[in-house]
Formats: sequence, structure tokens, C-alpha cells
Amino acid sequence: MLLPETQTSCYAWIFMSNHAHFLLKTGTAPIAKVMRRLLTGYVVSFNHRHKAEWATLSKSLQIHHMPGGCVSAETVVRYIHLNPVRAGIVTEFSQLNKYRYCGHGSVMGKQDMPWQDGKYVLGYFGKTIKGARKSYSSYVEAGFNQGRRDELTGGGLIRSLGGWSEIEKAGIKRPVHHKSDERILGESDFASEILLQSSEKYEKKYQLKRLGFDLDRVAMRVSELYGIDPEDMSAKGKQQKRVQARSLFCHWAVNELGISLTDLARRIGISVPAVGYSVERGQ
Repeated sequence: MLLPETQTSCYAWIFMSNHAHFLLKTGTAPIAKVMRRLLTGYVVSFNHRHKAEWATLSKSLQIHHMPGGCVSAETVVRYIHLNPVRAGIVTEFSQLNKYRYCGHGSVMGKQDMPWQDGKYVLGYFGKTIKGARKSYSSYVEAGFNQGRRDELTGGGLIRSLGGWSEIEKAGIKRPVHHKSDERILGESDFASEILLQSSEKYEKKYQLKRLGFDLDRVAMRVSELYGIDPEDMSAKGKQQKRVQARSLFCHWAVNELGISLTDLARRIGISVPAVGYSVERGQ
């Protein structure tokens, strides 16, 4: 299985009708790669069962838990697992134990999810499994009336505008006290570390766009490297050179230019899951 294979810990999860939430701890593979493989596998399976053509889209939120910090791990677990109750899908809190599309039942020992680390979650609530489950259940139920928690949502203005460097170019000054980002929940040092790691990637993406690098230019460069016509990358077939060229094109388009898998799928005429696999091969 993907999570044990990559040593990724899953503490909470929920599948809703149009989205899903996961609380994961990174292992041997980056979260972005884990989510791409996880969601691609789910979409392929769903499309096969229902003869459908669904795409994938994921948004991540970096979280750092420290005692006394702004957001605790147990708070996030509770918020995720209460989604179906708040949405009215599960009408009573007691029914949440048996709801199969949520990790709450696994933590409570009512469902067998060997890939979910319920013991880690229970470690916050007591020294014995029985006592911890009782305390955990009371804690989750107490959060039912809290509704939407704005501090537990990510993304938004900073990312959509291209980061603080792009915002400052538009004449908007960064607040002196701003030491974090809407995608990050945690202490200042943790936020600074994450922003430092991602800054180079975001800066590079927008620099490439300013220099005129778009899909057409990337396609032309790949075709030069492999000695094929740009149109050949969209042609059907598994000829090795064509597959390698398409994989490199997808890797550069997604990881360097920030093109979405959906937009790229439309461009080259293949399915979104196929684009995801091409990105991994191209890496």
C-alpha cells in the first residue's frame, strides 16, 4: 500500500461528495508525490467502476504542531473527522463510528484501517486505549458546534497572486509583523523554514513566465532534445522516444511552470491520471 510503502503516517481523513481531507506526516516521499499517486489511483479506480471521467486537484496546507502552538494536531483531527456531521451526511454524532468514509471509526476501534495511525492520535488523550478513546470521543463531540474554523483553512490571496514578491511589485507592502503564510499553520521558525524552501521554486516559476517560457516553448525544447516533432508528443502509441519526450514535457510543465494536470491533459489529449504518471516518469 502507498502509505506504508512511503512511510507516510495518516492520522485523520475524510471523503466528502466533492472533496477530501487528509492529515498526513511525511515519510520517505514528499507529500505532493504521495497525494498525486493517491488521488490518481483513486480516480483511475473510480472512473473504471463508474465509467466516468473525473480529474484530480489537490491543495496542501503545511502544519507544525508544538505544545502551546496556534493549532494542535488533535484540533485538526477533530475538525477533519467532524466534516460529515457538520454537512448533515451523518445526522447523529454516535453514527460517526460506523461511517465508512471517515477515519473516526478507525480511531475508535470500530473499523479496521491498518494504514491509519490511530494510536498516535489516542496518545494525546490517555495512557490506556480504553480511556483514551473515551476522552477522544468526548473531545470530538465537543467540537461539533464550532462550525467552520477559518484558522484551519489554507491557500488564498498570497498564493493566487504569485507570492509576496509579486504582490510587492504591485505596490502592496508586506506587513512588518507578517512571519507566516496562509498555507502554513505553525510557529514563526517553522513558517520561515517552509517559506524558504518554497521561495526558490515559486520565484523560478514566475521568472520563467516573465522570460516567455510557456507550453509551446517547452514543447519545442523537448522536441529538439529528442529529435521529434512537437506534435508527436500528443500522438497515440508507446514508442519509447515519444513516451520519454512526453514524460519530460509533462514534468517540466507541471513542476517548473506550475501548469495543472487538467490543463495539461487537455493540451496533449490524454487523461489526467496518465499525465500524473508521465510527470513521475519525467522526473
